[in-house]
Amino acid sequence: MKLKIVLEKSDEGGYTVYVPSLPGCISEGETEEEAMKNIREAIELYLEDIEDKIQPDANAKIKELNL
Repeated sequence: MKLKIVLEKSDEGGYTVYVPSLPGCISEGETEEEAMKNIREAIELYLEDIEDKIQPDANAKIKELNL
């Protein structure tokens, strides 16, 4: 899966990073590398939370799609 992220320098130092296509998925880090590591974790948690909330019908098939 490919997602576009926005990485911005913070006025206080470090970086803020967010994913426009995932509302509320935001993180930060002291360096670009740390910010990228942190947003990766935030994305994984964000998507995991969405999957946990899905309650498919008993007759539904569940499949995975790799992008």
